[in-house]
Amino acid sequence: MAAAEPIPGPAEVNSFIDDMNAAYEKVHVEYEKNFWSTKMGLAGASADELARTKSALDAFLSDAAKLAAVRKVLAEAQGLSEEQRHVLAILEKTFKTYITEDERAAQYKERLNQLEAELQQHRNNMALGYTVGGAFTKASSVQLRNTMRTSESEEVRKAAYEGLRSVGPHVAEKFAEIVKLRNKLARVAGYKDYYAMKLEQAEGFGMDVLFGMLDELERETRPLMEQARKTLAEQKGEAALQPWNTGFSLAGDVEKKMDPYLPFADAVDVWARTFAGLGINYRGATMALDLCDRLSKYSNGFCHWPQPAFYKTDGTWVPSQTNFTSLATPTQVGSGRTALVTLLHEGGHAAHFANVLQRSPFFSQERAPTSVAYAETQSMTLDSLAGDAAWLGRYARNSKGEVLPWAIIEEKLHSTQPYEVFMLRTMLSVPYFEKALYELAEEEVTPQRILALADEVEARIEGGPAPRPLMSVPHILSDESSAYYHGYVLAEMAVHQTRAYFLHKFGRIVDEPRVGQELADVYWAPGNGEAFLDLVKRLTGAPLGSAAWVKELQTPLSKKLEEEKHEYEAAVAAGPAIPPGQEPDLGMRVLLVDGDETIADSAQGGLAKASDTFKQWISKKWPAKETVAA
Repeated sequence: MAAAEPIPGPAEVNSFIDDMNAAYEKVHVEYEKNFWSTKMGLAGASADELARTKSALDAFLSDAAKLAAVRKVLAEAQGLSEEQRHVLAILEKTFKTYITEDERAAQYKERLNQLEAELQQHRNNMALGYTVGGAFTKASSVQLRNTMRTSESEEVRKAAYEGLRSVGPHVAEKFAEIVKLRNKLARVAGYKDYYAMKLEQAEGFGMDVLFGMLDELERETRPLMEQARKTLAEQKGEAALQPWNTGFSLAGDVEKKMDPYLPFADAVDVWARTFAGLGINYRGATMALDLCDRLSKYSNGFCHWPQPAFYKTDGTWVPSQTNFTSLATPTQVGSGRTALVTLLHEGGHAAHFANVLQRSPFFSQERAPTSVAYAETQSMTLDSLAGDAAWLGRYARNSKGEVLPWAIIEEKLHSTQPYEVFMLRTMLSVPYFEKALYELAEEEVTPQRILALADEVEARIEGGPAPRPLMSVPHILSDESSAYYHGYVLAEMAVHQTRAYFLHKFGRIVDEPRVGQELADVYWAPGNGEAFLDLVKRLTGAPLGSAAWVKELQTPLSKKLEEEKHEYEAAVAAGPAIPPGQEPDLGMRVLLVDGDETIADSAQGGLAKASDTFKQWISKKWPAKETVAA
């Protein structure tokens, strides 16, 4: 990757910036190595080491002496260049986010790190699964949700739902202690509660602004939800409203019909060609992909960056290193689609953070003051492609190379489009739950009250018990992602607004390299040095709002079918920009791993060859003849 020009300005200031960058890199990398090994259940993983390195990272970020040193340079250095001021400003902003003068804060943080590591281990060691006829079947939370969506047996689906519900009681006691301590930490830092603290630190605005937007969205979509529930009951029977039946009622048959056209074994190749067709380049990054589910593995896909990307002050480029995981079970119906959506989503995060073109890793790390909504807009814009007929017509193909028939897409639209509002309401329920959770008086924070509160919010926001019980959502438990989920809601607003902008400007998104270039130039390059709301307005020309999302939900099915059929026919005629078997150029080394095992390395023959090696590994470990529905 080409170097940039050195930062102009006093050499001693550049040395100061270099030293601060190097010190941050050290604690960041050490923590992320332990985060990955613990979440993946690797050999030698240690909850104690995770807690120790997290405490070291926290201590670095909350060091008042470092903030004072940055401010001293800003105040006293002569001849500072604008670039130097820009870097020093993000250093100051980051340290201010984590520093509190109350000496209890450090004690609370250290104790929280230990409690959260213990909770993670407790959750990982849980015997999760479902029981039918007295026989217990082990299953991860992802497998349980897939089973609810695809199993023909209501008994099995209900058992899978009860398996998900069991997460809450299992973790509630330890979680209650964490909630209390999180609020104590927030209050000594001068905030009303933990949610208010996390929001202000990450987004730069308060609860009134956030819930002003969310309350409006909730009001606008409540009638749509109520009508959708009524329609579902009329068409599929009242039983379809049971949480273990809803997903199956909407997608059970279609999921099976689509499955051969989105095989898990091809997911890496399809993802890579999709992104290459968009002109996305990872600028020399290295990515480790751990895609298959296994025991003791963290129950949610994620993407983290042991090495943030940045330019050093002398112009040397430091490419990102990325760890990326999903939870696929190749023998399960729907695993290919799930893996592809996860690859598009987490790969979108990785593309974003690989393309932050600033002079410090402080700009390209995912924690506050990086906006949650900003980060999620990038990943969700890209994973939205998997639902487009324009993408399916190009990339959804079976083992014979045959394109997914329009009739299946049409059937899927009939079964899901009137109910898209359910997804919105599911997303909304998490921030409303966490808001209510952290507003509880300390004496109310008990395991019983937490579980009851989750049920209350599900009923109020989703209309009844949720197919994905709130206490099974891993974001809520983890420090990294707690008080975070509102970012998905704001991001979904931005996704619809961004998509509308690109479709108006270019006429298409799929296989349009100008889309990737504009994302990189406007959204990605600044990193967290600019405000999320400002970036959305700069790209789309309008302030962030929910109008595009609500308009999409209100689109009549007949119009949606007409639009999507037109896009599908054009896509089939055009084919993918990069056909199967052709090497996609992502500017990145990819390692395909399974825990401690390295399956394939794109440095040895290219990504197409690595994808083929991975495909062979899948076929040996999960023979096709063993494929099951649930």
